[in-house]
Amino acid sequence: MPAIMTMLADHAAQQLLDFNQKLDINLLDNVVNCLYHGVGPQKEKVYIGKLNMILVQILKQEWPKHWPTFISDIVGASRTSESLCQNNMIILKLLSEEVFDFSSGQMTQVKAKHLKDSMCNEFSQIFQLCQFVMENSQNATLVHATLETLLRFLNWIPLGYIFETKLISTLVYKFLNVPMFRNVTLKCLTEIAGVSVSQYEEQFVTLFTLTMCQLKQMLPLNTNIRLAYANGKDDEQNFIQNLSLFLCTFLKEHGQLIEKRLNLRETLMEALHYMLLVSEVEETEIFKICLEYWNHLAAELYRESPFSTSASPLLSGNQHFDVPPRRQLYLPVRLLMVSRMAKPEEVLVVENDQGEVVREFMKDTDSINLYKNMRETLVYLTHLDYADTERIMTEKLHNQVNGTEWSWKNLNTLCWAIGSISGAMHEEDEKRFLVTVIKDLLGLCEQKRGKDNKAIIASNIMYIVGQYPRFLRAHWKFLKTVVNKLFEFMHETHDGVQDMACDTFIKIAQKCRRHFVQVQVGEVMPFIDEILNNINTIICDLQPQQVHTFYEAVGYMIGAQTDQAVQEHLIEKYMMLPNQVWDSIIQQATKNVDILKDPETVKQLGSILKTNVRACKAVGHPFVIQLGRIYLDMLNVYKCLSENISAAIQTNGEMVTKQPLIRSMRTVKRETLKLISGWVSRSNDPQMVGENFVPPLLDAVLIDYQRNVPAAREPEVLSTMATIVNKLGGHITGEIPQIFDAVFECTLNMINKNFEEFPEHRTHFFYLLQAVNSHCFPAFLAIPPAQFKLVLDSIIWAFKHTMRNVADTGLQILYTLLQNVAQEEAAAQSFYQTYFCDILQHIFSVVTDTSHTAGLTMHASILAYMFNLVEEGKISTALNPAATTSNQVFIQEYVANLLKTAFPHLQDAQVKVFVTGLFSLNQDIPAFKEHLRDFLVQIKEFAGEDTTDLFLEEREASLRQSQEEKHKIQLSVPGILNPHEIPEEMCD
Repeated sequence: MPAIMTMLADHAAQQLLDFNQKLDINLLDNVVNCLYHGVGPQKEKVYIGKLNMILVQILKQEWPKHWPTFISDIVGASRTSESLCQNNMIILKLLSEEVFDFSSGQMTQVKAKHLKDSMCNEFSQIFQLCQFVMENSQNATLVHATLETLLRFLNWIPLGYIFETKLISTLVYKFLNVPMFRNVTLKCLTEIAGVSVSQYEEQFVTLFTLTMCQLKQMLPLNTNIRLAYANGKDDEQNFIQNLSLFLCTFLKEHGQLIEKRLNLRETLMEALHYMLLVSEVEETEIFKICLEYWNHLAAELYRESPFSTSASPLLSGNQHFDVPPRRQLYLPVRLLMVSRMAKPEEVLVVENDQGEVVREFMKDTDSINLYKNMRETLVYLTHLDYADTERIMTEKLHNQVNGTEWSWKNLNTLCWAIGSISGAMHEEDEKRFLVTVIKDLLGLCEQKRGKDNKAIIASNIMYIVGQYPRFLRAHWKFLKTVVNKLFEFMHETHDGVQDMACDTFIKIAQKCRRHFVQVQVGEVMPFIDEILNNINTIICDLQPQQVHTFYEAVGYMIGAQTDQAVQEHLIEKYMMLPNQVWDSIIQQATKNVDILKDPETVKQLGSILKTNVRACKAVGHPFVIQLGRIYLDMLNVYKCLSENISAAIQTNGEMVTKQPLIRSMRTVKRETLKLISGWVSRSNDPQMVGENFVPPLLDAVLIDYQRNVPAAREPEVLSTMATIVNKLGGHITGEIPQIFDAVFECTLNMINKNFEEFPEHRTHFFYLLQAVNSHCFPAFLAIPPAQFKLVLDSIIWAFKHTMRNVADTGLQILYTLLQNVAQEEAAAQSFYQTYFCDILQHIFSVVTDTSHTAGLTMHASILAYMFNLVEEGKISTALNPAATTSNQVFIQEYVANLLKTAFPHLQDAQVKVFVTGLFSLNQDIPAFKEHLRDFLVQIKEFAGEDTTDLFLEEREASLRQSQEEKHKIQLSVPGILNPHEIPEEMCD
């Protein structure tokens, strides 16, 4: 950077940073001139950008109080030099963004309001400057900067500046058709179009007609916009995107206003025609914008006329102008939705970028959201005229079969669209339609050669049948055919087909479960029996995880059987295959326990237990018959594998836990715990669980957990204990000391060194604490004081975590604990005396830590509860050891000292207002939370002593008002206030 410029810029920066010296705008002008007139290279414009940012940050502190003339200064200086004017536009734009767009959480509410009011009050000078530039300047970059600045203003300026001036006509006539300005101009018009007020209807009509008139000259209606976009430069593509935003915004806000004007109906249809043309552009982001409008339009039309009608102007082929013109859009929009339907979540077989048919492993959340919006739009449109939707889909399917439109993409989008309108037709229409669709698709599957073709067609058949459970429930023969087809697909080894077959099977099983356990018309036995008789053949080609899905699906059917004896027989038959392998391994282990060190055997055990876990999830409590059959053997295997793992660690050190065999052994232990936990959570007989299942479980897992090295402890032990406590509640209170002795201290020692290690143990440890706190609180009161202190320390440790779920759980535990303690009169006062101030200090430490802002609502709830306890005298013991003041006065002083020590830059008055608010607002959580948030902003503002004294009065006034309103409410309820606090005149 040239020496002269460095000196100038440094001088300007020093002035900016010297709060006692008013900035010399002419000095800044010299720097700007150097930069804009090429004394230094282009990259040095970054320097002026930094200066601009510094200036804006200072303005937030200094203006309007210490620099009341800022607006007139900057406007006056702008008229002296075009380069300075251009830079000043940037400063005004930045200031607008800071005050109106980014002020939330960056400055107090009162201060933000004050700055907004100041800008609105002085806006006329800024507006005149913008007008002057737009009308007189020949400097294109200055005009562009002015339009960019104006764009930032439009969402907050008083509406008169927009609608009672020449602004709209200037934008449309002077700038919209100039290539350099058209994008920013269209953005400005979009911002104006988004204003929702009723008193400027004529101006909105003018905005629409003028813009449409210009648009037709710039982009004639016969333009192929899809092609133009594909071949366009960046600037031209941006224009198409901005056009979609303008039309979407205007038509959503003011479409009905235009529609009521008969003379504008043709213009409205032209706007909608543009929307259709833009919707065809092959660019997802633009399509999403258009979709937002089509969704809005379809929903609006549906609300106007919820019942479908065949008297649509489209079907008769005439344009009836007694029908709203928007309804003429039914057909092309339906066609658009069908031909561009996004991929649903359920479809796993996809065509990749190389044109290969593969299984999709990563879920595309963007595509899923797009699908949901498109689905909703098409469903509305189908309600409005189901016959037309059916006609479009049937024709397109016919063109797939006869080959005129055949392609994977076309078939996919069509089938995804067919699946998406499930439930939008009358049942009879749906039946007729679906029978045609499935027959055509099955025929297509027979007709097409090649594995890829068959995989695509199979995935579409599976998707569609999975979407229509109502139809399947009503048509048994069809349901049976579909399920048998799925069993056929389970032998198809093409990527993704088996996965999809299993996923579709489980969906159908959940929705149609009862139909499989009843004898259907024309059948000799329930279909579940056929499935169980052939289970070996059906699953022989499936991978283990697919087998687990299959077992869960069949489990839902068995769970639907209401006859207990029949159900037990079904469960025995259902689990026969896994039980045969299980029994064989157990028999071998009885003769030679070393079989449990064989890798293949251990792997088999893991897979069998996973099958049991999924089966139990579906069958629920009745699975007890199977669990009881393997329970004690399973716990013995658990103990034996634990000993094997411990022995391996003793011999080879902790690194051995990474070896495949040890990992497989741990899988068996984990799945054992998951199975027990899963069944307990679904059981409906707490007493039976407590008497028969819990004692052997505690015996098998607790001592093992305690004596294992940390790396070999299973976190599922903690989650299983939490599940048992949640399910059994008071029934398990007596066992809590035993559980705590085994798992509490040893786990705490694993997780109290830092916030990162053993994340699963951390999460489950606090879930267990939460469960005991919620259901067995008396057990906490029964443990020795030293152990209770450890419990409280661990809760404090929890809410200091950066892991969001752990911190949230910690706060929840603390809140419940405080409420539970308040119910125990005998223990409460000593708890308050020992821990109250300590808890307060720790909560404030996280409240004022910016990495914990996500927990602000819970922080507010806990603090409000604690301050309320003090204020209402629920704490009768003295919190202050010296006991010379009341608890309320002591806590006020305690918190004030705490904050002043932590944040010495805060003024006494600021701290006083904050502490007063903690008492005044403790019965209004939202207000209490905002009070905390404002205080956090004050802490974050570096020059604390001068930033908010301006706003202390307003804050105090609003606090006084809150206090008075609260007092009125208290006065209106007899007995709330102490008799000595009631005014004399009310005592009668």
